[in-house]
Amino acid sequence: MKIPVKIHRGLSCPHEYVNRRDEDLLKAIQTIRTRLGDQLTILGHHYQADEIVALSNIVGDSFKLCRDAAAATARYIVFCGVRFMAESARILARPGQVVIHPEETAGCPMADMAETTQVEEAWEILTRMNPDRRIVPVTYMNSSAAIKAFCGRHGGSVCTSSNARRVLEWAWSKADPDGDEFVAPSNLVLFMPDEHLGRNAAHEMGVPAREVVIWNPRYSEAHSRDERYSRARMVVWKGFCYVHTRFRVEHVEQLRRKYPGIHVIVHPECTREVVHAADSSGSTEAIIRKVQESKPGDIIGVGTEINLVARLAKQYPDRTIVPLTPSLCLNMAKITLSHVLWVLDNLGATCVVEVDAEVAENGRKALRKMLDIG
Repeated sequence: MKIPVKIHRGLSCPHEYVNRRDEDLLKAIQTIRTRLGDQLTILGHHYQADEIVALSNIVGDSFKLCRDAAAATARYIVFCGVRFMAESARILARPGQVVIHPEETAGCPMADMAETTQVEEAWEILTRMNPDRRIVPVTYMNSSAAIKAFCGRHGGSVCTSSNARRVLEWAWSKADPDGDEFVAPSNLVLFMPDEHLGRNAAHEMGVPAREVVIWNPRYSEAHSRDERYSRARMVVWKGFCYVHTRFRVEHVEQLRRKYPGIHVIVHPECTREVVHAADSSGSTEAIIRKVQESKPGDIIGVGTEINLVARLAKQYPDRTIVPLTPSLCLNMAKITLSHVLWVLDNLGATCVVEVDAEVAENGRKALRKMLDIG
């Protein structure tokens, strides 16, 4: 079986890089950046450590970084994030551009929860159960290149937490690749791989809970005999983010007791119960905007990755910004200054991301659809 995505690596990051002081690493990185000029772009996700964010040319959430990666003109793109982000950048990159992911083990457990064979089985069963309906696959950005390609092949789209609602509106109204109109709710959306983002987006759009059903790939045969999958408006994959499902309703309640008047905002990858208990929910960029628009003296509780929450607290010392509970993305934390200098010293020779041509072609369709929807 052909493996659609691979990351070329030499040896793991050598000890001579790991053991160097941060000051020396930064100095060496800046020397290379100065020499390369606009031939090099470093992209950094908000969940990266402060030192990685500080040296990134562009910082953003997965939607912003996907859009900016597609527009980048640099020959070398170093993506400081998790693997699916670097894969998406490779899919959208121009010929001649080189996309580099400094640590191949910096993956995303949620992305690994939807495997291609499982999705194909679910698609076959749902198609058989819904012979007179169009099924539109929508995958969250936090998915493999192969799953994005699946969506591209079947006329679907990628989405992020920033635009999930807009993508779902499209999926329920203009899902035909040829542009034919359909009257919602005739279309069935298969939403992967995050159960919670799918459920939260559907709820905010007024979709009744009974019309959103969960697909657990372990029980495909049982699902095939369940009539709910013929009546549903959305089928959501049983996947989750361990960073955001760590938050609980009791964390919200504890903050409310400790900080009267607090505003609690959480990421929509949190469970429906936590989103309901919070005052608002939104993407990483939306959380940042909420803090930026707050006033001195405001108290804000944030339910997302701790690196971002801590950074916001330092940036706005005149207000109180606290996490629901500390929750670290261990995969984001794997990328260090040592890794960045190592790949820059060996530019184009190690950690280069490649995606199979057919997977890239179909994945590009789904990613471009997302970018077109906005």
